[in-house]
Amino acid sequence: MERALPDEAHGARSSARPATPSCALRPGGTDPGDSAVSIPTIQAQNSQQNQNSQQAQDSQPEAKQQPITDEEIFAAHEGGKLSIGVDRPLATKRDLSIAYTPGVAQVSRAIAADPALARTHTWASRLVAVVSDGTAVLGLGNIGAAASLPVMEGKSALFKTFGGLDSIPIVLDTTDVDEIVETIVRIAPSFGAVNLEDVAAPRCFELEARLIEALDMPVMHDDQHGTAVVALAALTNAAAVVGKELPDLRVVIAGAGAAGIAIAEILLATGVTDVVLLDSKGAIHAGRPDLAEPRNAMKAEYAGRTNPRGVAGGVAHALEGADVFIGVSSSKVPEEAVAAMAEGAIVFALSNPDPEVAPEVARRHAAVVATGRSDFPNQINNVLAFPGIFRGALDAGARRITPAMKLAAARAIAELAQDKLSADYIVPSPLDPRVAPAVTEAVIRAATSSGE
Repeated sequence: MERALPDEAHGARSSARPATPSCALRPGGTDPGDSAVSIPTIQAQNSQQNQNSQQAQDSQPEAKQQPITDEEIFAAHEGGKLSIGVDRPLATKRDLSIAYTPGVAQVSRAIAADPALARTHTWASRLVAVVSDGTAVLGLGNIGAAASLPVMEGKSALFKTFGGLDSIPIVLDTTDVDEIVETIVRIAPSFGAVNLEDVAAPRCFELEARLIEALDMPVMHDDQHGTAVVALAALTNAAAVVGKELPDLRVVIAGAGAAGIAIAEILLATGVTDVVLLDSKGAIHAGRPDLAEPRNAMKAEYAGRTNPRGVAGGVAHALEGADVFIGVSSSKVPEEAVAAMAEGAIVFALSNPDPEVAPEVARRHAAVVATGRSDFPNQINNVLAFPGIFRGALDAGARRITPAMKLAAARAIAELAQDKLSADYIVPSPLDPRVAPAVTEAVIRAATSSGE
């Protein structure tokens, strides 16, 4: 009997740790005390020798890493992982008079007369709001606002370390979309962009759409689009490894929540037409009566845009002859289902901590295997995408993060692995310092071209 699939688990979530357990927030990321991964000039500073060394490391699993203990984890989180720093000295009365009263009044008057000056004379344009309601946190589910705060602090640390961006975690003790939208709109003058995080589907779709409409700044739900961007980059290179073209692929996506829907959307945008989405009831197709229910409106939309062959049933049936499996659901996929895929199969088993199919099992039948974990090759991790996407959008002064910007980010990530491309190296490491600058530049170019 085929297993039912939960709608989605958090698969390609960020698991890379910053270089230090604390992250001082300083505008612009240019302070000498910032992490060794510095992105202020948008140019990768590595020599070719360092790049080759990094790529060699990327192709190997991190199996030799010492086990991380609970004591070490709790010690690193004691007192939180973030602090706010000051980037100019306040050592004299003159310093105080310039930074605060009376000098600051001059800046406030100028901004009141020309609000655009807030972009250049406050940190708002460099500051990202990391917003969550705690309803879909990692693999923990709905754990609430307070329990989600360590995760949001970690996200802010990643923004700083890899993108040179300051950010503030904001956890909201409400799951009402109207209340969340009202709250974020009211505090929006303090920020330059909004990163939505760990908001459960299907509310996440409505929340993101409404905030994009209400705010004149970049808004992105990273669980959707960051994951989708990296998945596309990985699939681009995996297809090259097995000698197949993206538009010709038959793709099965297990999980029709935030990441699954976004992956389907970005694949459709690249010309992939044979995409089958599965949820807990099996393949999503136009003939399913439950899709008429209001709560399934998003799935109903994709029933009309995907699954052109009208595939029904569970994952085992859907995988027969498929080229690609992308798992963002916590359910297990039997080995025989992977064995029934097409020759040169590609398997992305992204659920954490337990993939839908064990990598060593998938490798018996698939040509390319990727996971969301750091202890296997080909880690599909959204930290490859979101720091550079937000940095690029903010540097370009963009009002929106457009599909073209996401596609540009995916291409940039894919290109970084292509000179050393192999079945075990289809994306660069999350710690590769070339990634964020490359994504940033690609996003800026896309934003400039579109006039966004």
